[in-house]
Amino acid sequence: MKESTATNKSKQHLRPLNGLLLLDKPIGLSSNSALQIVKRLYKANKAGHTGSLDPLASGMLPICFGEATKFSQFLLDADKTYQVTARLGIKTTTADAEGEIVEERPIPEITAAKLNEVLKKFTGEILQTPSMYSALKHQGRPLYEYARKGINLERAARKVTIHEIKLLAQDEKTFSLYVACSKGTYIRNLVEDIGESLNCGAHVTTLSRLSVAGFENQQMHLLADIEALDKQNDLNLLDQYLLPVENILKHLPLVKVSEAAAYYLIRGQAIFVPYAPDLKGEVRLMFIDGKFLGVGEVLKDGKIIAKRLISQNT
Repeated sequence: MKESTATNKSKQHLRPLNGLLLLDKPIGLSSNSALQIVKRLYKANKAGHTGSLDPLASGMLPICFGEATKFSQFLLDADKTYQVTARLGIKTTTADAEGEIVEERPIPEITAAKLNEVLKKFTGEILQTPSMYSALKHQGRPLYEYARKGINLERAARKVTIHEIKLLAQDEKTFSLYVACSKGTYIRNLVEDIGESLNCGAHVTTLSRLSVAGFENQQMHLLADIEALDKQNDLNLLDQYLLPVENILKHLPLVKVSEAAAYYLIRGQAIFVPYAPDLKGEVRLMFIDGKFLGVGEVLKDGKIIAKRLISQNT
């Protein structure tokens, strides 16, 4: 099928942008909708988000442009932190306020001491059964598509890690938590399971993602601010919000290589770096002059081989 003239013209105005934007996604917008708005405002030819947030949720949604998309998996696999508020005594189909009420139960007297004792049970490595309303895929389709058709599929429990869970506030009907967790943790499921441990059920009323991979919430940018800057018709103003691609990999050990060594890495050959035997696993590769090269891996013999590199035309 041939593309329309209008489509071809719109693509001509896109630019090969590279970098990372830490978007503060607003409530009421899906992650994909937020991505498409930002991609259009930045006139970027390639962009992707790293880890969906429900429309009910707000907070950090990292958006990768261009070459940054090659390293998005590092953000998907990273630890995350959240702040969540839950309503006791009511269970919903989706485990949040957007679902239909399926059960109401009386709320017993729950002291802070009792709630903290329950929270201890959910610290460390736990098993979670993903919700049917999650984005987890079955045969290429997200589970929520099956759920909306009334189809309930068997889901295997998965191991996740809750690094920290802290009680922030509590009253007779609600409680608020700070949660630091591993990838793949469903906060809605966590709240629902805590509600069951309290013998009254619970669901999420508000949820905000505070950080991803150590990027703090102070580094986020509101969509409204990006839209306001866009009205000034100066892309340089928008680009000031972007972080360099290599910031995604700031947690990896740094290895600097010469132009000559990079020549061999780019062609798939391993190179020897004097201190590499002291390193293990993946490393961040930089040229001696500070230019980012990509990700390498330290082999058993101490040599380094390229794993994923940025385009040298960047």
